[in-house]
This record gives sequence, structure tokens and C-alpha cells, in this order.
Amino acid sequence: MSYLILSVLISFSASAQKDYKLWLQYNAIVNSSIALEYKNNLKGIVVLGNSETIKIAKKELETGFLEMLGNVPEIKTALKGEYNLIAGSQSNLDTELKNSLQSDFQKLNEEGFIIKSIAVKNKKQLIITGKNDIAVLYGVFNFLRIMQTNKTIKNLNIADSPKTNIRILNHWDNLDRTIERGYAGFSLWNWQKLPDFIDQRYIDYARANASVGINGTVLTNVNANALILTPQYLEKVEALANVFRPYGIKVYLTARFSAPIEIGNLKTADPKDSEVIKWWKNKASEIYKRIPDFGGFLVKANSEGQPGPQNYGRDHVDGANMLADAVAPFGGVIMWRAFVYSEHDANDRAKQAYAEFEPYDGKFKENVIVQVKNGAIDFQPREPFHPLFGAMPKTPLMIEFQITQEYLGFSTHLVFLPKLFQEVLESDTYKKGKGSTVAKVIDGTLHGNKITGIAGVANIGNDLNWTGHPFAQANWYGFGRLAWNPYLDSETIAEEWLKCTFSNDENFIKPVKNMMIESREAVVNYMTPLGLHHIMDTGHHYGPGPWVSNLSRPEWNPTYYHKADKNGIGFDRSESGTNAILQYAPEVKAFFGNLETCPEKDLLWFHHVSWDYKLKNGETLWNGMALKYQEGVNQVKEMQQVWKNAEKYIDSERFKEVEMLLEIQYKEAKWWRDACLLYFQQFSGKDLPAGVEKPAQALDYFKSLKFPFAPGNG
Repeated sequence: MSYLILSVLISFSASAQKDYKLWLQYNAIVNSSIALEYKNNLKGIVVLGNSETIKIAKKELETGFLEMLGNVPEIKTALKGEYNLIAGSQSNLDTELKNSLQSDFQKLNEEGFIIKSIAVKNKKQLIITGKNDIAVLYGVFNFLRIMQTNKTIKNLNIADSPKTNIRILNHWDNLDRTIERGYAGFSLWNWQKLPDFIDQRYIDYARANASVGINGTVLTNVNANALILTPQYLEKVEALANVFRPYGIKVYLTARFSAPIEIGNLKTADPKDSEVIKWWKNKASEIYKRIPDFGGFLVKANSEGQPGPQNYGRDHVDGANMLADAVAPFGGVIMWRAFVYSEHDANDRAKQAYAEFEPYDGKFKENVIVQVKNGAIDFQPREPFHPLFGAMPKTPLMIEFQITQEYLGFSTHLVFLPKLFQEVLESDTYKKGKGSTVAKVIDGTLHGNKITGIAGVANIGNDLNWTGHPFAQANWYGFGRLAWNPYLDSETIAEEWLKCTFSNDENFIKPVKNMMIESREAVVNYMTPLGLHHIMDTGHHYGPGPWVSNLSRPEWNPTYYHKADKNGIGFDRSESGTNAILQYAPEVKAFFGNLETCPEKDLLWFHHVSWDYKLKNGETLWNGMALKYQEGVNQVKEMQQVWKNAEKYIDSERFKEVEMLLEIQYKEAKWWRDACLLYFQQFSGKDLPAGVEKPAQALDYFKSLKFPFAPGNG
């Protein structure tokens, strides 16, 4: 009996360890020719420097070699004797090496790295270097990824720099350790035990982020709590900053605009008030004294009840610039969110952020970057790109993606989000003619912005596997890779992640990669096809709720967005409707505004269309919409079969975990299909077309469902 218990514990521990290790599995290389190549070319290592960062890089090489190759080559700290691999920053290289790499160094920014095969003293060597130690660490992780994906290391010649400055996770973590829109347990940050207890998870979190080039973390919710700015909490923040620093990660905090009142004993938070200005400058000085590399503040102001400068008759420029002045002497930045919409303007929520922010172009201080969601509504399964990306050439804009799946089935649905991210980044704003993509706006190349950035709302909690769903780890990974390089292809990212996380066997990779790439479209199909949006149930956003119409603010109701009636369905944002298309460049306006050219994937976002409208495939809108819902269900069924076929290539624990989650996804896809089609059928008055399964329940059943257990709702 004791042996049985021990076996179960060992099995559980091994499974948990695999889940916990994310994409840094460092699985033993089973391809004998690749393994032999690595062993022959990595017989000796020189690691130059003795900073904490270089020690981390050295340890990472040791771990990677031991687990992938079964042995650790001799590691030296000086260029003496036999060696094949050199890792060290530019300042630690000898003159000969520096000179031979001069042209490569000129291609790099401060965080970029070089991985290059080079002749040193007439012997071929491999060098990993950069302008500083953090760059070397990035290079080491990249080199180990080359090994993880079983690529040759012969004749490497890589010079790679991140295309954005700020690559940051936004944690919507509350001080009580709940997470708004968090679906993977509680917050990582144990405020009670900090600063004296440093959980190993903090170190592993930093390591995972550094491995994909993420260099910043906002620890607290944008719906901010002023207490985080008090000395009692800043001491704890300082402890986390000390952990993250060697991994190149800066700590940022959310600033509650009313903090001078709530924790400063002032009577106002007016950004023009001299005492308020002084208070924020003193607070910034206090923080930077503790944390010299503190990144700055993320601010949600005058949005969804959060206080802001408009409370005092001021504007966003007044608020952002006041805070910018406070952190400017220390090199800090202000990330000011553009997610605003007013309960007093029921015209079109999609127009409001543009209307409010576009007039401020060029008025923000140089250390302010405006953070704009990828779409104008709110992280929907599909949205056209936010019109602000083509509207503020004099203002640095950073895009905000949501990695956590608030509107995408939470952590029970398999949705590969880099496909969504790529779709937005490739969208053409036409701001400077054809080719003016969103990616070029946010990486600064279109307008020459000095600070650039990408933010992702984190999907990380204290679950054993970090993200609640094993495949949700790919969204954290993919976000980091696209933040580093917004031009990467999502298929490349999916293949990398699968090889690093599960297996290099092509019989596994090819079908599972295709499953990942198609998963996002499957979710759009069974939730919001043809441009439908925001028809989720209220509050928790769990499951369908297209019937909801009783909320206090019109733009919180799903009926506001789909506008279904006997004549048709869809939100008319064309010239005959709210004219939201006017916020886009003329070429984009013409494209979306014309029924003939508007892509069907965005059709009901921009147009109210008759139920009998003929789609490009010849189906009526009603039939086509119903068939899309069914297609989404079918796609999940196909995902289940793909995963079943993959069983022999991976461990049984993770196989079973994903298998169970896919079954939940299949049931919920059918729930979405049935509830939405029954509801919309009331308006179309038409039968379901052939090929669409009949609902097993009546509409009243779906409308009666309640979900007190739905997580992440504040």
C-alpha cells in the first residue's frame, strides 16, 4: 500500500512539474543526429562576467544542457583553454572579438543579442553576446530555444533586437489576491508574506518572462487601490523588484487618481492644484528611492467609475502630464489608458475613445504613452482594429491585448490568441498610405515615436500550471514573442511552443499546430460569427446572453450591440448609421462602409443587414449565420479528435487534462449555438437550415441559467 501511495505521489509530482515548467521543459533530445551535433559542438563553455544576470544565464545553460543532452560541458570564466561556446556582454569580450563583431553590434539596440558562429584563434566558436548582460540572457534563452526545437547550430548568424521598448504584462490583481478576469486561481503576489518570504514562483515567473523578452510587469489592477502606494506596500513591491531586476524586468504600479485624498489627507486630487502636484512628486521620489529602476504608472481614469481629472473639470492631458512630470526626473513613464466611454452618450460606444483622445494628439509629455485596446469595444473574439491607431501620429501609442480570456470561454476553452493578435497587428490603417499597419504604429517606425510598447492583460494565477489551461500557456508565450517582434507569424509561434512544451515529433506537431491556428476562428464561429459582438451574459461574461436588455447603462446590454429585429441584425456604423467608419482613413472607411467590400467576418459590426441578405456563398444571412454557429461546434469536435490522436506522443496527465477541457468546450460551444439561434430565430422567423442540429432545450431554459461560480468577476 505504501508503495502504491508513493507511486501516485511521484506520478502527480512529475505531471505537476511538467505543467509548471511551461515552455522551458528542456526535454531530452531524442533525434540522435541533432544530439550528436550539439555534443560535438558544445564541449566547453566560457561565461564572461559575474553579475546576477550572468549567473542566471550560466545556470540556464547548465540546466538546458543537462536536461537536453544529459551532461554539462565544462564551464569556464576566462578565454583560456578549449571551448566552443562563449557567452558574455560586449564589455567583457577581448579586443579581437569586439572588433570582429563590430558590424553586428551596430545592428542592435540596448536589449538586442548576437548568436554567431565565428573563427576565434583559427578555431570555429559560437558566441552569444549583446551590449549588456540582460541582452546576453535573452540570447541564451534564444539559443536554448534553438536546441529545444532541434534546429542545427552550425553557421548561426543571428542579430536580433526587440522592436518595442516596453513589453509588459498588466496584472489585474487585487490586494486581497483575487484577480479581475482571472481564471487560473489567485494572485501570485502574497502580500502577507512579503517582503521577507520570497516565493520560488516569483523567480520562476521572472525566468519565464525573460525567456520570451517580456521586460515589465504591472503588479496591480487598473481598477486601482491607493493602498499600494503606501510605505507598508511599497516595501513589498521593492522586494519583488529586487527579484525581477536580474531578469531585466521593471516593476510598474497602477496609480489611483484620487490617491492624494485617500492616502494623502488632501481635500482634492485636481491635477492643477499645487499641493496635489507636490504630493505626486514626493510620492514618485519616495518610490524611486526604494526602486531606482521603477518603470512608472499605468492609469485608468474617468472610465467605468474610476476617478480622474474630469472630476475637476480637467482633461486627460492635464492628468497624464501632471503624473509625467512627477516621474520624468527618474526616467519613468506614464501609460495612460484610452479605454473610456460615457453613460451619457448612447450614440455608439465604439466611437467614444477616438472622439475623446484624437483631439489631444501631440499634447502629451514625451514620457506619456497612450495605451489603446486592440479594438474599440472590449477584447471581443473579433473586432476591427481600433481607429485611434490611425489617428494620433504625434502621440506614442501602445496596444493593449487581453491574454486572459474574459470573452473567450475563460480558461476552459482552447483558443490560440496569437492568431487574433497577428490579425490586428497586420491591419492596415492607411495613415501614410498602403502598408501603414498597426504593427508599424506601435513599434514607432511609422511616426518615429521615441517610446513604444505592447501590453498584455495577464492570464497568470497560482494554479499549478499557471494559466488554468495547458494551452493557455501558449498565449502568454505568444504575447511575449509578438511583443518582441510584432511581425512574427502565429504559425511559427505555435510550432515553437509545441516543440518546447510537448514534443518535436512532426506527427504530433503538424495536426496540433493546425488545431491551434484554427481554434480562434472556431470560437468566433460558435460565439459571435459574421461580426456579432458583446453578446455575452452580463457581469461575468460567461456564456451567451444576447437577450440581456435590463442593465442601467445602454452600452452594457447585448441588445445594444446586435440590434436584432424582424428586419435583420447588426450595428449600423456606416454613413446611414452612427458613421463610426468616419474615424478611419478614407480607404478603410470605403472598404468597411460598402456592403460589397466589407469582409463578411466584420459584416454585422458595421451594417444592419436583412435576414434574407445573400452572402458570398449564396446562403441567406440567417442560414449562413446558423451554419457558422454549427461550423464552430463541428470544429471543436474535430479538435477533440486531433487531440485523441495525439495521445501517444505526450504524457498521460497533460493529455487527460486537455481532453477533459475540450469536452467542456464542446458542450459550451453547443450551448452558445443553441441559445443564440433560438433567441435570434424569434426575429428572423425562419427555420434552421439543413445541417444545423436542433436545440435540445427551449430558449427559456437558457435564459434561466445562473452562474454564481463564474470566476474573475471583480
